[in-house]
Amino acid sequence: MSHAKKWLQTMKISWVKNTAYRFNFFLQVIGPALIFFFVKYSLWKTIYKSSPEEMIQGYTFTAMITYHIWSFVVSMIGQGHSALDMAVDIRMGRISSYLIYPFNFWEFHTASFLSFQILQIIISIVTLGIFLATGILESLSFFHFFLGLSASIYVSLFWFVLQYLTGIIGFWLEETWIIRVSLQVITVFLSGAVFPLDLFPEVWRNILDYTPFPYLTYYPIKIFMGQEVPYLKFIYTLGAWLITVLTINTIVWRRGIRNYTAAGM
Repeated sequence: MSHAKKWLQTMKISWVKNTAYRFNFFLQVIGPALIFFFVKYSLWKTIYKSSPEEMIQGYTFTAMITYHIWSFVVSMIGQGHSALDMAVDIRMGRISSYLIYPFNFWEFHTASFLSFQILQIIISIVTLGIFLATGILESLSFFHFFLGLSASIYVSLFWFVLQYLTGIIGFWLEETWIIRVSLQVITVFLSGAVFPLDLFPEVWRNILDYTPFPYLTYYPIKIFMGQEVPYLKFIYTLGAWLITVLTINTIVWRRGIRNYTAAGM
């Protein structure tokens, strides 16, 4: 079997795994829209109840809802991947097979990630269709959609290598879930997923610009919304963090594999 066929077969297996349970898959498709309506939409509608045209840091009710719709999309595409399987593979000793097979550990999980991303993009498009059909999202620019989609996929690459790092820390920790959860909470708050970063103090925004967080949610949302964004800054800053985490991953993997004992076998 050629190397390309191994990648395609792994992606196919991952796809089947993620879509095996039809009801669960249906909830994956319809769930995000329902959660948005019952939580975020209701929350902001209450906040703006007295005056829908009121401006909060430049956001009317419609603009705020649009912001959070794209926040949902960015989160699904850019931050949906989890490193749970990696940590379990290490803890249970299952990575031994990757050490002797021609298709190694990082290739398997990268192929699985690519399959997962295709599924997430499809779910995001269906969710947007629901928002458009119900009138929650008033309009959609296809140009800015594809531009934002590209930015979100770029974000997903960084998120994957970051999640990969939390996974291979399993060489030293029996459970890595608290690291993943903490990372998710910090990211949600500092990336602008809960509130637009425009609502943060200016000094905070200036500091955050040197971290990867604003580039994981806030900037892709602005691209989707068709607003002016420093594209080169977005690409270069997130790219620098991507290379940094990739380098750390390489170091951690090499040190971790030396200590690996397949204790869970």
